[in-house]
Amino acid sequence: MTTVMPQSELNRKAVAWVCEMRDNGDERPLSALIEEAGVRFNLGPKDMEFLLRFFKENKG
Repeated sequence: MTTVMPQSELNRKAVAWVCEMRDNGDERPLSALIEEAGVRFNLGPKDMEFLLRFFKENKG
């Protein structure tokens, strides 16, 4: 059975996943990781914009 998760929780999990992938040495471009996160966590266009903006503003 699937559990419905609030969208903010999916965004949090997507950010955590991208960060984890980068920390583990994944050398794919950030845009590719964000695209994969969008598919994995079933994110919509606004959520994808959030991810792009989040990582652009928090380079470091």
